[in-house]
Amino acid sequence: MPITKTLREGSAPKRAAILAAARDLFLADGFDRTSVDAVAARAEVSKRTVYDYFGDKRNLLRAVVDTVGQSLIATIRRILDDTLTDRPEAAELEDVLVAFSMRIATDMLGSAEYATLQRLVRAESGRPPEGGGNAMADTPDEALAERFAAFGAAGLLEVPDPRLAADQFIALTFGTALHRYGSANAAEDARVRPLVVEGVRTFLRAYRTV
Repeated sequence: MPITKTLREGSAPKRAAILAAARDLFLADGFDRTSVDAVAARAEVSKRTVYDYFGDKRNLLRAVVDTVGQSLIATIRRILDDTLTDRPEAAELEDVLVAFSMRIATDMLGSAEYATLQRLVRAESGRPPEGGGNAMADTPDEALAERFAAFGAAGLLEVPDPRLAADQFIALTFGTALHRYGSANAAEDARVRPLVVEGVRTFLRAYRTV
């Protein structure tokens, strides 16, 4: 039976320094060409400390991806709080959903953090294994589902399955732009907004209460 090494939580400043160093080196040199020695040197810690905190280079990449993902999740929650907190009048629903979508398409999908995440998860041999700790996997969808459930309780939407509604909303808006243009960054591509608006209208045709 294999022995599982217990990782140390360790010093928060050292942990943050290792993650920052790994992120910079993975982006600059790639996962394969980045050594644990180089990460340790940049973070000004020992190689043993890197191994004690993260186990191996693959786990270190997963931790970096998770950290970037958590930052993006915080951005999404802030946008949700800014745009979808109050229960709008039925006539305003399209406007608030478009406002939410456009903020996601600029503040999140157009951010340097999102570009960083995309580059990290595309690392060919360093891609985290299936089931790994990618914080972006489900959390944004669940947060949006909570808001749709609240809109359903307010009588604005018919959402027997809020998570399905969230998945379909994302597919109709950002997903369509990503599929068609390879990007949903509305800050750089004026073609994104018309797709988002039409996606919101299609969603409302399916879910708006009569």
